[in-house]
Amino acid sequence: MKRLARILFTLLALAIAASSSAAPFDSRAFETAQAVGKPVLLEVHADWCPTCAKQRPVIAELLSRPDLKEYQVFTIDFDSQKALLKRFGVQRQSTLIVYKGRQEAGRSTGETDKQKIAALLEKAL
Repeated sequence: MKRLARILFTLLALAIAASSSAAPFDSRAFETAQAVGKPVLLEVHADWCPTCAKQRPVIAELLSRPDLKEYQVFTIDFDSQKALLKRFGVQRQSTLIVYKGRQEAGRSTGETDKQKIAALLEKAL
């Protein structure tokens, strides 16, 4: 029964993550997305960050492309999730990290150029 509950929780977490452009970081959903081979984007965001504000619409537009629609996106709050910053080796807000399965495929910090962000996202396909 516990196993069934875990499976249902994981499926629910993936459905929630897939239904929005970005979901707050959740370790279980992140690890599940990696395990099933989904491309994953970690978006380190701060509400006060002008670069982050510029990245958001670019990322949303890119993720509407058919070839990028499978992305699972998780947001890490730069101000309140310091343990996750340490876990992923992040020093600044506006950092984007992409994973292909369990492997980090690329990262950038402070990038707002649409073509460069698209190139980063394409690394995990």
